[in-house]
Amino acid sequence: MRTSKKGIDLIKQFEGCKLYAYRDAVGKPTIGYGHTLGVKMGTTITQAQADKFLFSDIEPIEKFLGRLGLALPQNKYDALVSWIFNLGTGNFSTSTMRKYIIARRKDEDITDQMVKWHYANRVPLLGLMRRRCAEANMWLNADVYYVDKSTYTIKKRTAR
Repeated sequence: MRTSKKGIDLIKQFEGCKLYAYRDAVGKPTIGYGHTLGVKMGTTITQAQADKFLFSDIEPIEKFLGRLGLALPQNKYDALVSWIFNLGTGNFSTSTMRKYIIARRKDEDITDQMVKWHYANRVPLLGLMRRRCAEANMWLNADVYYVDKSTYTIKKRTAR
């Protein structure tokens, strides 16, 4: 299975694109759409290189998911690729969310786990909260999760 344009656009939206090396939230040299492999501070790239790096960074995630043999609809697959792109296969492999996906638990159980991953260095980050909500909403194909800025928490909309 391949990540759709919608999934790639979600990654691009939250990663943003910088054509010069910068330090990410945990201090790692990064360039383009979150590319870290071999990046050194002072490096610059073109937009075409940033796009190439993005696709090369997504490919191993797609292969990883292919080996798991998960049969997911496109929206769930795209949400999961975005989550893993940001947090890595290691975090996914040890997560309760993975266990729930494999056990075919209810979507709400899975997305409740998905949105918990919004910290960097034990600090909740608004950008990660927004991203986790967008990924969970993509998984559900519905607008359920949102960030309550007054309490700095992720909440769910109640059915009316």
